[in-house]
Amino acid sequence: MANQESTEVVPAGRAAASSGTAVERSDAFQNPGLPPHRPRVTDSDPKAAKHAERAIVALFYVSIVGAVFAMAAYFAFPIHADDLASVRLNNLFLGLGLSLALLAIGVGAVHWGKVLMADHEGVDIRHPIRGDQKTRARAVEIIDLANVESGFGRRTLIRNSMIAAIAVLPFPAIFLFRDLAPASGTPAEAYSHTMWKKGSRLTKDPSGVPIKASDVTIGSVFHVIPEGLNDAPDMLEEKAKAAVLLMRLDPADLHPSKGRESWAYDGIVAYSKICTHVGCPVALYEQQTHHLLCPCHQSQFDITREAEVIFGPAKRPLPQLPISVDSQGYLVAQSDFHEPVGPSFWERRGDYNV
Repeated sequence: MANQESTEVVPAGRAAASSGTAVERSDAFQNPGLPPHRPRVTDSDPKAAKHAERAIVALFYVSIVGAVFAMAAYFAFPIHADDLASVRLNNLFLGLGLSLALLAIGVGAVHWGKVLMADHEGVDIRHPIRGDQKTRARAVEIIDLANVESGFGRRTLIRNSMIAAIAVLPFPAIFLFRDLAPASGTPAEAYSHTMWKKGSRLTKDPSGVPIKASDVTIGSVFHVIPEGLNDAPDMLEEKAKAAVLLMRLDPADLHPSKGRESWAYDGIVAYSKICTHVGCPVALYEQQTHHLLCPCHQSQFDITREAEVIFGPAKRPLPQLPISVDSQGYLVAQSDFHEPVGPSFWERRGDYNV
């Protein structure tokens, strides 16, 4: 079959462009280039550069002073449980010290970059392939150039004062993190025992009204705290460990393990409200399935089988509170929990004697 010739019509006065020819427009946007470099005062005046260097060093030393002040304030203004003003003073002076330390080191670093480090603009051509010997050698050259331009290796006074400020800055955090642990003992001891003890009545949260076994109907659920919790000096701390959910099921639906047959009373069971994943409140009860749901990360616990985990990230069942009734028909605890409540931690033991 013979090839057909092109039938494209070329306007008069224009030559036909051959295939593959690139056409450059005369009105295309032109690269404006980089603006001319404007030297700073510190670039031309050694005295101004020296003055700026001293100011930066002073800021780094101010940062050190702020960090030390925060540590001193931690001890000078201790927190007393019965004095709310002590909490305000501690937070005020601790916050002022940390703010001064962070602000001074930040301002010092920014001032260094603006007045002493090289500020000329450049073009960095990025290539898609890295890793050959030439590229690695070039990387070393760039690092050396950055060292020269920033003056990090040459301006030892600034460098050393900045390193000292950064080194001192984390120390206040040591004292703050220490407050996360109990004042005495170990975290394992703190979570291993709660306000529950033999004979403690189960009361409604938050009213503190004792609960009779006859008040708990099948399918109902009660949020429970130990009797006397509302009058405790450290009420919130104790409630975070002792909060309990109380439910009544058909006794035939319960499957207690050996040794726990007497921990429930006529189908009434009590379990810790604190999720064993990260400590969220397990407050959602599905009446038909007898499942407890943690709303934070969707862990589910089967109440018919001692709150074993059936779904979610929790790794162990909710601790069960052994209960019974007193002579007046009120629900009471037989003892404290037989295992630590709340999230798992590395010091936790599998069981302990109450």
